Amino acid sequence: MNNQTNLKPSNVYLITAVASLGGLLFGYDTAVISGAVGGLRSYFVSPLSENINIATEAIVEFKGLITICTLVIFALFSSFIFKFFKKVTAIGIMVVSILLIGSLLYSNFLSDSNELSENLGNSILGFMVSSALVGCIIGAAVGDRIANSIGRRNGLIVAALLFIISALGSAYPEKLPFLMAGNLTTFIIYRIIGGIGVGLASMLAPLYIAEMAPANMRGKLVSCNQLAIVSGMLVVYFVNYFIIKGQADDWINNIGWRYMFLSECIPAILFFFFLLIVPKTPRFQVLKGNEDAAIAVLTKYNGSSRASEILEDIKKSFKTKKAPWLSYGWAIIIIGLLLSIFQQFVGINVVLYYAPEIFKGMGMETDASMMQTIIVGAINLLFTVVAMFTVDKFGRKILMIIGSIFMAISMLGLGTVLYADSSGIVALLLMLLYIAAFAISWGPVTWVLLSEIFPNKIKGVMAVAVAVQWLANLVVSWTFPMMNNNSHLNELFNHGFAYWIYGIMAVLSAFFIWKFVPETKGKTLEEMESIWEAEGTLESKIN
Repeated sequence: MNNQTNLKPSNVYLITAVASLGGLLFGYDTAVISGAVGGLRSYFVSPLSENINIATEAIVEFKGLITICTLVIFALFSSFIFKFFKKVTAIGIMVVSILLIGSLLYSNFLSDSNELSENLGNSILGFMVSSALVGCIIGAAVGDRIANSIGRRNGLIVAALLFIISALGSAYPEKLPFLMAGNLTTFIIYRIIGGIGVGLASMLAPLYIAEMAPANMRGKLVSCNQLAIVSGMLVVYFVNYFIIKGQADDWINNIGWRYMFLSECIPAILFFFFLLIVPKTPRFQVLKGNEDAAIAVLTKYNGSSRASEILEDIKKSFKTKKAPWLSYGWAIIIIGLLLSIFQQFVGINVVLYYAPEIFKGMGMETDASMMQTIIVGAINLLFTVVAMFTVDKFGRKILMIIGSIFMAISMLGLGTVLYADSSGIVALLLMLLYIAAFAISWGPVTWVLLSEIFPNKIKGVMAVAVAVQWLANLVVSWTFPMMNNNSHLNELFNHGFAYWIYGIMAVLSAFFIWKFVPETKGKTLEEMESIWEAEGTLESKIN
């Protein structure tokens, strides 16, 4: 009786809505760049070809920034190496990696002259678009420490502040210079700051919801975060469209792109203030020894009769011993990493980040290209919802394989259409088919699989998979302009080359799922653990 009397579903929905704003900002920040690509090229990259001195200074700063980003990413991933290997082996791997990465970076980038070339210009544009992903890697890597030091809610408050700082700095880099850096470098740094916010929100928002929601509502409420991410993308597509609607290209290239970034301040400020009125999670309160505060929150959101039971479960969970990451062998590790890599290598974020530019490349006017981008966002949202309601009915593998097949058809077909220089309605339909196929499969289902395949004893491996996913996203998003805007490739393939690459990756992803990924539908976490225990035992015998 007490349980029913005290439990107020409206309270649960309120905190879910607040936390899901973190997911919405995640989608907003990563997709806002889509409408600004043309403006960024015109404002930051094109002037470099007109002034040698400005170009040289910008290129030197760009090389330095890439070097620093490489070192930071390497340092973050080095911490993972020590989790997999013994100390001596890990140090050996790190030394070899430093020598290999350093030599490649120097010989293929740093040693080049500081003169602007077509490839370097495309590389600068690609990194400007994808630079937030460096921050995402950092945010995801430190998210666990943030969650356990200042808490899930306070971590989200930090993310909200980072979103606000990034929005202001990205919109007006010349007025808010970062340590006397040039405009281009300053813009990239502010995008990285926003990316750290995205990385934090991507981990802390679902964690906050999961720890606050009653068990019987947890799955539905946590899935709201994924829905919020896709909704954020759709919202910003509308915002970008109404900002540039009816405006001349000169205004868009000088002013319009600033308003796109600046618009993020509105949801970020709302997120910040709403977070001040929601509680810290019971699990964090127990972690810090505040059991009275924890029981008060548990009573409010779960009812008094369940509060004490949940409190005891939380206290017991802290006693669970973590196992070495290789306790179940390499198979589970490699499968988890490849799930993350393939999710990005099929090219989804190329479409999400560069959609207006892709449509303009098909001959559409600016307004029309932005409207087509809204359609892309709507299809993404619609089929994400479909996936949420079908993943438990049809299973994970079948959705992933079907999605891969249709993505392969779409990307190979789109590349062929562009190669034949006969774009138009066929290219648009292929693009929409691709988005629908991804949204019903590799978009949401990858996260379902990652949450299910790793046993609780080695859940920390998921942090590696998430970091690798952001890194793969960075590689794909950075290299797309270098392929799509390359004069030599376009003479041979007329913009079709990049899409054929993504189509081939989709084919490989279907084979990977069919051959190596187990079906997790209907299996308990304990049953999944027994599968990997058998794999680990077999591997140990072979070794």
